[in-house]
Amino acid sequence: ALFNYLFAKQNNGKFILRIEDTDMERSKKEYEEDIINNLKWLDLEWDEFYKQSTRKEIYQKYLQKLLDEDKAYFEDMVIRFRNPNQIVAFNDLIRGEIKFETTELEDFVIAKNLQTPLFHFAGAVDDFEMKVSHVIRGEDHISNTPRQILIQEAINAPRPLYAHIPLILGPDRSKLSKRHGAASLDEYRELGYLPEALINFLAFLGWNPGTDQEIFSMQELVEQFNLSKVQKSGAIFNIEKLSWINSQYIKKMDIDELIGKCEPYIKISNLKSQISKIKKIIKLKQERMDTLAEAGEGIEYFFEQPEYKKETLLWKQEKSLEKTKQHLEKVLEILKKIEENDFTSHNIKEKVWPYAEEQGRGNVLWPLRMALSGLEKSPEPFIISEILGKKETLNRIQNAIKKI
Repeated sequence: ALFNYLFAKQNNGKFILRIEDTDMERSKKEYEEDIINNLKWLDLEWDEFYKQSTRKEIYQKYLQKLLDEDKAYFEDMVIRFRNPNQIVAFNDLIRGEIKFETTELEDFVIAKNLQTPLFHFAGAVDDFEMKVSHVIRGEDHISNTPRQILIQEAINAPRPLYAHIPLILGPDRSKLSKRHGAASLDEYRELGYLPEALINFLAFLGWNPGTDQEIFSMQELVEQFNLSKVQKSGAIFNIEKLSWINSQYIKKMDIDELIGKCEPYIKISNLKSQISKIKKIIKLKQERMDTLAEAGEGIEYFFEQPEYKKETLLWKQEKSLEKTKQHLEKVLEILKKIEENDFTSHNIKEKVWPYAEEQGRGNVLWPLRMALSGLEKSPEPFIISEILGKKETLNRIQNAIKKI
């Protein structure tokens, strides 16, 4: 869909969304809704929309025409195309000339009956009726092309130009599947990937601009996309690359917009009432986030008292809990002197750092970190202090002192 969209926009053409739902057993309303919702989410707006299930009279007309001209016939309750057994050649815009000896296709089925055409027939008729100039699709459709060309010739339809793009492969170069961890667009959306990042990533699955640029806006993709730069071999799906691209979009995002997108992933009560704290947390995480979902990971200690054993307050080279208690009491004394309005990470560090340098940074900052977060790995205690605010910071240090 993306390559079709880019090609259409670049050439002032029309991007057609066609729901191929003539097979009622395989076609379900939810599948159609998924396609529509995903294209809208990716901002791939179509110019024309068709459902094959509403076009049965059109297909019936062409089926009857072929029957009347003896180019098709009924056999065993189906309609078969009378194969002229000729060589079909076409120039693929990506792969060059492709030839097929069609005798092996025999007289292939084109419809179950006059009301139920099969994929090959309905597609060929639609391409003619909709004046489709270019068909850009996966290489797994190459084998379908000779059938559709034969049908086009039989109904006197002009042949569109074909471009068969490479399939997306897993790291082992087999066709991408669930066993590679592949997910639907819905799942990537739920995991916190941005539509812009997915568009950017998908564009590089088979296409290369020939430059070092890796981050492209939609407009840049429209301007630079070229079928001549689409590779023939399969494109390897790399989730790490997708995550990196996603992180670049997150880093560039306005903080208020980012907060809005992260809200569904932050599972805390009274979210709106704590928006100033949330803003500081998101700002802190923005540079390191690969996905929006990560905004809600490991932030519980900002909203509730951490649980830890008093022994964890000890720095690895410090043996005395009493000494650790004295360090916390001194830090508490220092922080109390900082005005509420000046309680920033910069000012906190400026005041605490000389004491930490004097007593040993680990001896002072480790118990402070544990008292504030309960975690061995967390942001700097100065940053945590600013986000918690003066009152909560002092409260947590006092609780740590009481533990000892």
